[in-house]
Amino acid sequence: MGATLDIGGVVIVGGGGHAKVVIESLRASGRAVAAIIDADPTPREVLGVPVVGDDLALPTLRGQGLSALFVAIGDNRLRQKLGRKAREHGFSLVNAIHPSAVVSPSARLGEGIAVMAGVVINAESWIDDLAILNTGAVVDHDCRLGAACHLGPASALAGGVSVGERAFLGVGARAIPGVSIGADTIVGAGGVVVRDLPDAVLAIGVPAKIKGDRS
Repeated sequence: MGATLDIGGVVIVGGGGHAKVVIESLRASGRAVAAIIDADPTPREVLGVPVVGDDLALPTLRGQGLSALFVAIGDNRLRQKLGRKAREHGFSLVNAIHPSAVVSPSARLGEGIAVMAGVVINAESWIDDLAILNTGAVVDHDCRLGAACHLGPASALAGGVSVGERAFLGVGARAIPGVSIGADTIVGAGGVVVRDLPDAVLAIGVPAKIKGDRS
């Protein structure tokens, strides 16, 4: 960690493909990215950003004056855990919102949220901390998205849908108005949710049917 880091830049947790998209979203919105920490601390660069260690480097980075951080980890439970750890070390979680996203002025966003290119968030929807809204996802009016959930690319929620903590909707998944998707539930790619789903299940198909228990 000998290089001089931009103390106004964002620290990224994670050095994989998701981190690459986050880095480009942050840069597109005018934010500098200072450094990456990763489970593989091998010195290298990701899109020109140095990997400076693993999560044991958090106290050192904070001591150097860096304070903004984004957890770019796809695994929902791990992302939530690392977000808590970063806050314990005094970091603030920033949002990574691509400038092509459309976010209603009445929507409420928490912290540490990824809003990728082409996302639409409509009126009075609430997005909790550490959620991922991946490329082209649509969240219509009055939806509630729990902490550390993940909407896959091109997924879409009609109005009034509730998504629980750490739930995951695969590529192109859909939910009709007013349904509830439980915490830790997975909706497979292309699935269409037409009735409420409980916590911690796997649901696939059109309409989405429960095929397994994740508890």
